Amino acid sequence: MNTTHPHERKGELYAFSLSALEGFFPIFSIYTIQAYGAVTAYGYTIALSTLLFLLLQWRYGLLREMFDPAVHRDLLLTSLFIALLFLGIFIGLRYTTAANASVIMVLQLFFSYLYFNFFGQERMRALHLTGAALMGIGAIVVLLPQSWRFNPGDLIILASAAIAPLANYYQKRARARVSGLSVMSARNLIALPFLAVAAFAFESPVNPLEHPKALGFLLLNATLIFVLAKLLWVEALHYISVTKLSALAAFIPLWTLLFVYLIDGLIPSTQSLLGACAVVTGAMALTRRA
Repeated sequence: MNTTHPHERKGELYAFSLSALEGFFPIFSIYTIQAYGAVTAYGYTIALSTLLFLLLQWRYGLLREMFDPAVHRDLLLTSLFIALLFLGIFIGLRYTTAANASVIMVLQLFFSYLYFNFFGQERMRALHLTGAALMGIGAIVVLLPQSWRFNPGDLIILASAAIAPLANYYQKRARARVSGLSVMSARNLIALPFLAVAAFAFESPVNPLEHPKALGFLLLNATLIFVLAKLLWVEALHYISVTKLSALAAFIPLWTLLFVYLIDGLIPSTQSLLGACAVVTGAMALTRRA
């Protein structure tokens, strides 16, 4: 009999919802990167989302949470790993496709299990392990038709996938002490000065108003992906394990493939659809009690 705790179900619902939103992320990001450059596009996105987070914190009286010394270490490490993670993704998207990037990021599953199951103490039942394995296999099947020869973008994003479980681990620790809004605001505020220096050093300044179409995608990325989806991610981490959340995020490339088809008319290959079936089957197994 399925006896999943209501809080765990809530975490699963958050994870599934954010996966749909995150499906747009590589598509929106590619448009902004083409106009502004990788580091600058990421910096603008973070700046806009930070303003929204601070306004929400002020609205709900949560600004003081970021000054709690007990959470500073976790917030600093979260910010470090998140900044490296997304900086790698934005740079990698200069050289690869939205679908490729979305699928490669699902390989954080492998790194999540390596860190927390093989080396760590976070254990899961055989049914859950089988489900996660199916999802990982499905992601690889989707990836292979496009990536027999890896390009630099694929490799950079693969390195980012290796960072993701560490970022999630420290986010989970921070969220246990403060709200999701405070976690997001603090990690962005810490990262912004370093992104500004990197953008100034490696890219030419670009006025975002000079590219109206890209500005629209920048606003969508900041509000839907870097605010709403990231809040859902942090909240999901509060209810389910890092490993399980990483596995449920495997729905993201399926959404990306669908959105690429709707926007650009690109039809997924048979191999991609087979991989998608493996991902969905694995997700169903993972979210059931053994």
